[in-house]
Amino acid sequence: MRATIDTRPPRRRSRAFGALRPGERIARYALLIVVLFISIGPFLWQLSTSLKSTGEDIYTRIPQLWPSQPTLDNYARVMDAIPVWQFIGNSLFVAALAVGGNVVFSTLAGFALSRLRFRGRKVVIGLFLATLILPAEATIIANFVTIRSVGLADTLLGVALPGMVATLNVLLMFNAFRMLPEAIDHAAVIDGANAMQRFWHVSLPSVKGTVAVIAIFSFIGAWDDFLWPLIVLTSPDQFTLTIGLQYLSGTFANDQRMIAAGSMIAFIPIAIVFAVLQRHFFKGVEEGGVKG
Repeated sequence: MRATIDTRPPRRRSRAFGALRPGERIARYALLIVVLFISIGPFLWQLSTSLKSTGEDIYTRIPQLWPSQPTLDNYARVMDAIPVWQFIGNSLFVAALAVGGNVVFSTLAGFALSRLRFRGRKVVIGLFLATLILPAEATIIANFVTIRSVGLADTLLGVALPGMVATLNVLLMFNAFRMLPEAIDHAAVIDGANAMQRFWHVSLPSVKGTVAVIAIFSFIGAWDDFLWPLIVLTSPDQFTLTIGLQYLSGTFANDQRMIAAGSMIAFIPIAIVFAVLQRHFFKGVEEGGVKG
């Protein structure tokens, strides 16, 4: 039997899955640089403006990012113009209530909706999903009437109360608990654990990353909120930082350096919270199973 010789040219080895050609890699990095510039460009410009002295022109034809004479005088002038520390304390109080309320109540609600079986459970989940369609402005009048009727108008507690449980945070915790295997719940029930013991000792340790996510979202939402505190608060000593900074844009409208310095002061607490919780935040984004 005569042997046959394969004269066909060898096939080219296919590229590994996910491998990028040089042109694709360049295009990807170029797009990332553009997105990075759009994302942090305004922040860097505000930071640069806040560090420029009064003798430096901030309206030059060619923008100059690095100040020629860096100074912290603008921050000192902001401190002299408004009671910054009092406003920061008010904002921290509101943010602490919002974070604590969402961490406690959203976690408990998410566990109940995902791990407990009760009549009307699917209806409740559907109502939570339906509320996401409504913008916050659609319920702001009803919230204000409720806060005023219970005597919490012009108080920091009245500012914090409506944001202490957010629908999105409840659904985030619901999804996190739902991704856990049901076998661990069955095993805990066999061992005699009740619902609260299953929540605290079995389920909660596996979703700490998602708890960090809702803590960050709650803090940022409460800290940056402007419209709701503006409606509820009327006394200057109760103002949060976002409302207090409006004095700068009104009284010092022509001095963009002070406005930029005030914006940087408002940004610092958010950066600190995210820096502390970033490891848990990225863990929570991809969380969905039992580790170990």
